[in-house]
Amino acid sequence: MLEVGTKAPSFTLPDQNGEMHSLEDYKGQKVILYFYPKDNTSGCTKQACGFSERYPQFREKGAVILGISKDTVASHKKFEEKYGLAFTLLADPERKVIEAYDVWKEKKNYGKVSMGVVRTTYLIDEKGIIIRANDKVKAAEDPENMLNVL
Repeated sequence: MLEVGTKAPSFTLPDQNGEMHSLEDYKGQKVILYFYPKDNTSGCTKQACGFSERYPQFREKGAVILGISKDTVASHKKFEEKYGLAFTLLADPERKVIEAYDVWKEKKNYGKVSMGVVRTTYLIDEKGIIIRANDKVKAAEDPENMLNVL
């Protein structure tokens, strides 16, 4: 996980519609950048729907939400449409941004060890500095917790 106080690594990735987004596009706004393991899984769906339900409140506080996983643009599009998600999902199948943000880690699941995305949420300020970092994210609680942090 990256340290609070460091400059957030720059990136450019396609969203669920194939449009490119760069971190620099959001200068002057707070960015909630959250990394999640996989579209359409129970925890990831709870987290995404929670962010989507509260999206107007995040916007009122001057924040945008960007969700990143290693799923494809097409997978993100289906996920967005199935749940009516109100924010941007970015596709990182090559894991460049996932690795730049240090969230590709060894995970244990039912005793089996594998590599995967560790659910992590960063809050980046208007100047591109990480002001909050959490890798002990509880999917269902994360959206409300982040709203309270703002």
